[in-house]
Amino acid sequence: MRVLIAGAGRAGLSVAVHLAKMGHDVTTVDRDESIANSAFERHGLVSLVGDATDAGLLQEAEVARADVVVAMLRRDADNLAVALLAQAGGAKRVMVRMRDPAYRGVYVRAGVDQILSEIDVFIGAMATAIEHPGVRHAMVLGAGESVAFELDVPADSVIAGRTVSTIAGSASFPSSCVFAGVYRPDGRVEAPRGSSVVAGGATVLLVAARDELAEVIAFFLRREPASGGVHERR
Repeated sequence: MRVLIAGAGRAGLSVAVHLAKMGHDVTTVDRDESIANSAFERHGLVSLVGDATDAGLLQEAEVARADVVVAMLRRDADNLAVALLAQAGGAKRVMVRMRDPAYRGVYVRAGVDQILSEIDVFIGAMATAIEHPGVRHAMVLGAGESVAFELDVPADSVIAGRTVSTIAGSASFPSSCVFAGVYRPDGRVEAPRGSSVVAGGATVLLVAARDELAEVIAFFLRREPASGGVHERR
């Protein structure tokens, strides 16, 4: 993909470098000449110096050929301007990093394809980790109603050694919970099938409603005898 990133600060540059390593064609734009020079000299990125809210500069950055334009400037007003100019310039998709939640409605009305709030993501993940120590990593989804998270299944858990279909068929299986993946010993994630076995000590990737998170975690961490635990629905 051709990606144009407006704002090459710490976060913007990190995203740019990651995408470039993945083989994407990345261009950055930043007002600070030293930042732009560093992006080019240290990471080999195509970098332009200037104001990304300048329509002429965006044209020079070939915004019309961009598959994605990501606005990561310090002010939401500037990110909004970049988004509108990118849309007018022919970019296929526009994303913004939202600083002030008050701008969410404005971004939506402007037709921004994706709005990312670092504060929402950080608070959601941190709060989940504080409230539920069994969770390894967590990411809040959508407007915060759902959470994707990793959970280690104890070796003596009641569900250890059972198939995904058996676990999901339990009468006590939380209704909002979805199996998103099962980690293999080599660290790769395997898409779970009904016949996939969740071994004791395995790490599972789950998605659940935020208000059912405690119930989901308790279900997977139960250590009662299997005979008193999981029963398939009939």
